[in-house]
Amino acid sequence: MAQNEFWQGNKAIAMGAIAAGCRFFGGYPITPSTEVMETMSEELPKLGGKFVQMEDEIGGIASALGASIAGKKAMTASSGPGISLKQELLGFGYIAEIPIVVADIMRGGPSTGLPTKVSQADVMQAKWGTHGDHGTIAYAPCSIPECYTITIKAFNMAERFRQPVLVMADEVIGHMREKITIPEPGTYKIVDRKKPTVAPDDFIPYRADADDVPPMPAFGDGYRWHVTGLTTNEWGFPTNDAPDIGLKANRIVRKVERFRDEIVEYREDFMDDAEIVVISYGSVSRSSLRAIRELREQGVKVGHFRPITLWPFPDKEIAAFSKRVKRIIVPELNAGQMVREVERAVKANCEVIAKNLINGELYKPAEIMSFIKEVA
Repeated sequence: MAQNEFWQGNKAIAMGAIAAGCRFFGGYPITPSTEVMETMSEELPKLGGKFVQMEDEIGGIASALGASIAGKKAMTASSGPGISLKQELLGFGYIAEIPIVVADIMRGGPSTGLPTKVSQADVMQAKWGTHGDHGTIAYAPCSIPECYTITIKAFNMAERFRQPVLVMADEVIGHMREKITIPEPGTYKIVDRKKPTVAPDDFIPYRADADDVPPMPAFGDGYRWHVTGLTTNEWGFPTNDAPDIGLKANRIVRKVERFRDEIVEYREDFMDDAEIVVISYGSVSRSSLRAIRELREQGVKVGHFRPITLWPFPDKEIAAFSKRVKRIIVPELNAGQMVREVERAVKANCEVIAKNLINGELYKPAEIMSFIKEVA
């Protein structure tokens, strides 16, 4: 029987991770993500899992990567400054193809910035924070039920594509409380990483299957596997050979890009006859929808498009409707990050207008409503 709870977003992320099969958490406390860690410290030991508070943010993600190599579904969580510290090892996870989930509960910056205030300032850091090229998968939940279900999806994607995946909830979503009906186990999909089907002596660690993803044994399974942050050949050993370098570098980008249409998620509301479209995500989407519903009652033809996956970005979908609308408004809790991706997708099909807020506060529906009226 489905169970109803009244949970905080951070707790829902932690419980979603556990439902997905996460049995290791390594991290370091940082506002506003600490409740993810606290929940894991309470719940994982009950299930035979392991919780470790490390000496710093770098140790937190390093321990999660190590646990994943050992065969466990693993997670870490942090916020702005900690995500910055984790970037080097995020890159290690991408190139060594190690599945983990990173929860990023976004706060204001730069540097220590605004520890207890809301922001959406990590959007570009999620894509470009670590150097080099790789496919990125990042989700932005807008409710407590989504915190739970999206975290399960994040683990599924991490396991399927063998790479880090981010869950990017802003501070308001992380700290707000809301009713959640917990889905019954078996009603949602769980994905586990592919295991080798050949004998250990025939195993080539980074030889990919047709989906561009190599099988992944756990350390201790009897398969020899060299792990390094250097670019490697199929055997996992460092290489300076151009064909090997190209094979590896292109594959870790392509394995996500070729399945882009399966990964990308979004929601549309009131879009059928919209002349103006608001594109927003996370907590801002809640204020946007409230404003749009009220304006609809006043006869304003305004619709809403919400990216659920920030990366890969739903550019094709935005490009399609941009040909039939007059204006697109992008309200964000930053100085203008995702609006650049919207402009790139739209090209010159219609006008794109940024609406930015970086004072640590959340948009009120009345503020968005006033701006839509001004634009209209």
